[in-house]
Amino acid sequence: MGINSIDAEDDQFAYRYDTQLLIDRRDKDLDEDEISDYITDHFEGNSLIAAGDEDLIKIHFHTNEPWKVLEYCNTVGEIYDIVVEDMIRQSNGLQG
Repeated sequence: MGINSIDAEDDQFAYRYDTQLLIDRRDKDLDEDEISDYITDHFEGNSLIAAGDEDLIKIHFHTNEPWKVLEYCNTVGEIYDIVVEDMIRQSNGLQG
C-alpha cells in the first residue's frame, strides 16, 4: 500500500483546522507583516490573513497544527477570541 501525497492546492482539506484569533498588544507594537512572514515561514498551512495595526491583529489560518500557531502568537501579544474549527467534521455535517 503506497502513501498518497496530497497537493495542498488540490485538496480543500489538506489543512483541516480553520484557526482564528486576535492578538492584542502586550508591551511592544505589533507588526502584521512580521507575524505573517513568521507564520508563512514556520508553519504548514494556507489561506493566511493577518490584518490589523500596532495594537490589534486578527489572524486567520488553515493548518493541521493550530496549537503551534497559538503558541507562537502568544509570544508576540495577548491572544483571545480563539476559534479552531475542524473543517472536515463540518463538511461531514458534524459540529466543528
